[in-house]
Amino acid sequence: MNKIPVYEPYLDHNEKNLVVDCMETTWISSKGVYINKFEDLVKNYTKANYCSATSNGTNALHLALLALDIKKGDEVITTNFTYVATTNAILYVGAKPVFCEINKTDLNIDVSRLEKKITSKTKAILYTNVYGFLCNYDKLKKIASKYGLYLIEDAAESFGASYKNKMSGTLGDISTFSFFGNKTITTGEGGMVLCNNKKHYDKIAQFKNQGNSEKPFFHDVLGYNYRMTNIQAAIGCAQLNKIDEIITLKAEIYYKYQQLLMGKVKFLEKLEYTKPSFWITPVVFKTKRQKEKVVKKLLDNNIETRPFFTPIDNLSFYRKSNCNIANEVFELGLLLPSYPGLSEKNQNKICRLITTTL
Repeated sequence: MNKIPVYEPYLDHNEKNLVVDCMETTWISSKGVYINKFEDLVKNYTKANYCSATSNGTNALHLALLALDIKKGDEVITTNFTYVATTNAILYVGAKPVFCEINKTDLNIDVSRLEKKITSKTKAILYTNVYGFLCNYDKLKKIASKYGLYLIEDAAESFGASYKNKMSGTLGDISTFSFFGNKTITTGEGGMVLCNNKKHYDKIAQFKNQGNSEKPFFHDVLGYNYRMTNIQAAIGCAQLNKIDEIITLKAEIYYKYQQLLMGKVKFLEKLEYTKPSFWITPVVFKTKRQKEKVVKKLLDNNIETRPFFTPIDNLSFYRKSNCNIANEVFELGLLLPSYPGLSEKNQNKICRLITTTL
């Protein structure tokens, strides 16, 4: 029986051809034509002012915080329900993450609770578009502007999503993407920082390149090796050529799950003026027992699933907070196979197994 994975990248001969070109021309490291080309393609797609490719999404977040000069003693309000890299980046710069509760509708940060978290030490709001569903950007921007805070968009899961026709990746003073193998488009590993401010872009470019200055092999600041390789960028260029196809396929998969499982499980609800990326299909069960039975049934049939994010304050190196909704949905939530190449036959099988188990 063939295994049905929770995700796999959508690859064809185009990625292979461009990677072979890198190898044949010997441009395989952090210089080469595909790096600038990939940055330009993302810039054109998102309409961002500046794009800087990185070796992964975690260091893209680290660079974003460095560019904004967030440091020890500062506080950053963030969601408790996200991948650990989001909040780890706050610790990397010595700042303190302050967790805000999520809402049950789309599992994103509850904007109505944000202002109570703001203190004199707050410097930024770092929010994640969870599972590809977008936050209420207008309200976030209004609060950030009112208190003079930076707005940082973790768009790792929302490449291709839009808010009132404004692309995800441009919904913050600085935004970041991840291009890990399970993301909407991939470069294997890889990430990107997008911003509107030239000063921030220049700092990002310097920090990711070992703190290099304009003088060869002279380093003005303590930097990092966060550069993307030409091979990674080449894969990204091929992926972007079929981004519309990928987004369409993922939306079709999401809505088919919704059609076949409606009433059995709960689905996330998008804001009416947003277009999600439908990165992956999250469902919420009525009881933990129901979820456990479904996980076992699917596993017995060689179908992979994945749990929701562990709430960050449950991890030993973070302080406990009172984010009860995050803990509740973690116990009840499950991610279903959602890769663009998922066949209708296999999706029907998954839904049939879930329905007969509940």
